[in-house]
Amino acid sequence: MKSSLKERIESSILQRILRLNQSTFYNNLRFRVNELLENKKNPYKRFLDYFIIFLILSSVFILIYEVNHKIPKWLDYYDIYFVSLIFFIEYLLRLWLSSNLMSDISKEYQQSIAIGKPFNIWKSLRAGLKKKFSYMITPAAIIDFLAILPAYRPLRVFRIFVLFRFLKLLRYTRSINQFVEVLASKRFELLTLLGLLFFVTLTGAIAIYILEDMRNPNIKNIFDAIYWSLVTITTVGYGDIAPISDMGRVIAMAIILFGIAMISFGTSVIVSAFSEKLNELKEERIIEEINKNREFLIVCGYGQMTKMFFRQSKPLYHSYIILEKDSQKVQEAIHDGYDAIVDDASRHETLRRFNIKGAKVTLLCMSHDDIENIYIILNAKSVDPRIRVIARASSPKLISKYERAGAEHILLPNQVAGTMMVTAILNPTIYKAIYAIFTGQNVALIDEIKVVEYSYLIKKEIGSIDLKKYKLILIGIKKEITKEFIFNPEDDVTIEEKDILLLMGHKANISYFREKSLSKNGDL
Repeated sequence: MKSSLKERIESSILQRILRLNQSTFYNNLRFRVNELLENKKNPYKRFLDYFIIFLILSSVFILIYEVNHKIPKWLDYYDIYFVSLIFFIEYLLRLWLSSNLMSDISKEYQQSIAIGKPFNIWKSLRAGLKKKFSYMITPAAIIDFLAILPAYRPLRVFRIFVLFRFLKLLRYTRSINQFVEVLASKRFELLTLLGLLFFVTLTGAIAIYILEDMRNPNIKNIFDAIYWSLVTITTVGYGDIAPISDMGRVIAMAIILFGIAMISFGTSVIVSAFSEKLNELKEERIIEEINKNREFLIVCGYGQMTKMFFRQSKPLYHSYIILEKDSQKVQEAIHDGYDAIVDDASRHETLRRFNIKGAKVTLLCMSHDDIENIYIILNAKSVDPRIRVIARASSPKLISKYERAGAEHILLPNQVAGTMMVTAILNPTIYKAIYAIFTGQNVALIDEIKVVEYSYLIKKEIGSIDLKKYKLILIGIKKEITKEFIFNPEDDVTIEEKDILLLMGHKANISYFREKSLSKNGDL
């Protein structure tokens, strides 16, 4: 009878766990809570962090204020109940997310069925609870737990645990968190230094205690000796305890010299750690700023072509980033006033750092190495096929390979340069005209006019638009539906939404025509 009851309880618990693990609501809730607490890219996490920081600071302020003042009852209730309740809920949520108990038990159950092994629900529960306990004894979890204790007011000593709420800032304040990460990166060096400091402090304390026992009235016990040794080795020197024997002074001088050396070494370790982290932080800030834009440009490689591009594309300066593997070239780009970071665009993780899904991204491959450019294109298209890729190729023979990789546009700078050189020799007047147009001189300008959904141009025929009035020349039109480019189109060609008109004329005339074309009932 008892065995049957036990089996029914185990079966009931297992069925509930399996249903909960398969529940869409449960899994979505877990995902959303995890995103809110852990994902830095979540837009709501910032507000949660600010809210928790406010609770921490207000709680600490109340603790300080009530030392010499009587606080209002509502403020006491706010600190005891509201703040502590929020921290308690946060602690439970983090404990819940520390390991997926339902998923672990479900996986073990499925494996047991697959291999025909008896399944023990209690053993699986114990294993899952051990994972929870492992999280509970981590420093961050202990701080979160101790931050709840001030809610228990009958024991006044618990109020001091409000200070642990202040330590919670390590989790929610980014700058402090980064500082801790920098120190953690040099954990071996700092622990070695700390161990050496402890050894020398203890050695100096024992020596001064033995040498000045019964002679120095200020050193009554070993604790006084340790206090003197630590104050001396850190070169603080309060002066309340001082050696009076010659050997004591010799020990003091040796400890002071050792302390100066240790401080210098410790400072150099921390400074080197921060200098290494500084570049990382700068890169993260640049990427964060880029990801705020709805449209941005990623330039791969910093060579002569990239320099020429940026000299003629100043409007893009606010929404671009240069990725370059060579650190010297990155420093050159930064010196030239451009935003550049050391990274390899052919790595999948590199492009995943950018907000590819939420923005319109154009990738410009400007490396001299065709193989590297093709790798970058393949990587970009694997991250998101919507990324628009413009690549530089060294030879027309490689165009098909670039197209198969996924590049939308291929540039042939060597061929263009050769053609322009021949034109300059054989047809100098044509060369001057082309050069003036493409360098933006005051002769003429070629520009695109995209027909938007509310444009007056929609359903208009080319012949019905008086371009002569605007002193413009229509070179051609790219049809959105057929994807073909019609050079010098006939008058009966109808303009549709999302078509692109290629016009030549002065900048002011093109700007005025664009403005008129955007009106719903303009007169063109």
